[in-house]
Amino acid sequence: MLSLRPYQEAAADFLYERDRAMILAPVGAGKTAITLSAAAALLQHGHVTRALVLAPLRVAQHVWPVETPKWAPGLSINVACGDAGTRAEALKRDSDIVVTNYDSLQWLAEQPDLDQFDLVVFDELTRLKNPSGKRYKALERILKTIPVRWGLTGSFTSNGLEDVFGQCKVIDQALLGRAKGAFMQQYFWQDHRGTHIEWTPRNGALEQVMARIKPATFLLEPGEYKDKLPPLHTVTMTCQMDMGAYETMKKDMVLQFPDETAVAQNAAVVTQKLQQLASGFLYTDSGARWLSKHKFDLLDEILAENQDANTIVVYNYVEELAELRRRHPGLASFDEKWDIVTAWNAGRVRLLAAHPRSAGHGLNLQQGGCHMIWLSLPWSLELYEQTIGRLHRSGQQHAVWNYVLQTEGTIDQKIYAALTDKRSISDLAIEALK
Repeated sequence: MLSLRPYQEAAADFLYERDRAMILAPVGAGKTAITLSAAAALLQHGHVTRALVLAPLRVAQHVWPVETPKWAPGLSINVACGDAGTRAEALKRDSDIVVTNYDSLQWLAEQPDLDQFDLVVFDELTRLKNPSGKRYKALERILKTIPVRWGLTGSFTSNGLEDVFGQCKVIDQALLGRAKGAFMQQYFWQDHRGTHIEWTPRNGALEQVMARIKPATFLLEPGEYKDKLPPLHTVTMTCQMDMGAYETMKKDMVLQFPDETAVAQNAAVVTQKLQQLASGFLYTDSGARWLSKHKFDLLDEILAENQDANTIVVYNYVEELAELRRRHPGLASFDEKWDIVTAWNAGRVRLLAAHPRSAGHGLNLQQGGCHMIWLSLPWSLELYEQTIGRLHRSGQQHAVWNYVLQTEGTIDQKIYAALTDKRSISDLAIEALK
């Protein structure tokens, strides 16, 4: 059995002593280890009898079953993922912990004997930031009989203060109330822009909200773990392309080809098409049309300079993945059926393609390499930081190099700036919890 570090011991004690609690700690700080240790103590002392863990699919399948023997070898665990029959069988089998994915919530809410669980853990709590829809309502039915609720997150306010309400509600409605409307009225004001309404936090709202949730929140101070991690070097790499097609789409929302016309119906679609063009291609009704390979040429230069380093290349569009495969026949990706996580960590994968939504949460990839290259960025700070955290986390032995490719004068640079702005919100939230 592995031993917790002092800051992890403190976090585990915090959970053990509270029925409703959240751990706010950056990626790589060992939230799974902390939670398993606290849960093992509760089970051993008879305070709870069975635990339910809700997590993203890959985390449920590849993280919790692997980490449990390391940190809580006395606990048994079943993974309730896959088809309905497989999930049902996992629920029936005797075990201390059952882990399933968030997409199974509606199915889970219909299962009998849910009162067998008296502890629930929400891994990547931000998956529950939207307190509406069928998934959230199903979860509320499940929670009726579960007294102990713990939430784990590394990106609590990644997209703004509004995200906090839904996450807190599933932990304890006493934190920020039962109704989101009342929460919004108290801490935001409405900004009317034509037919569109934007909610803007009132002055001091962030500090007030954080003060209310502080008693239930364990904040891991960056200084307590940063010296345990190797350096993270983020390098922006700029390249150029012919801007004619890009400027035409930006101005006219239309781009004419000899045999068809690509039209963007609204501003949101234009944004997507501009990001595609910044990567050198455009989706049209007939498929992907390539206009420039500038970003992929830069990628190849970086790979050539670091040819001894196993590298993760992050993409956002299927066509980017297709071009990667055309250029690099040995490329591996997470959509393949073999165990890519084990192969990567064993050093057997030279080049791994990853999408932020499939590899952005929970996976331990720090053993297999220390280089990451972004072909294009997500708008979500949570996905950006969590994806980097697959490499820059506890157990990484080398400095991590994070390359962000940007086409000069395009939306690439605006997306990166937006991520930087959202990070400032997260930093303020952390300051308020100290």
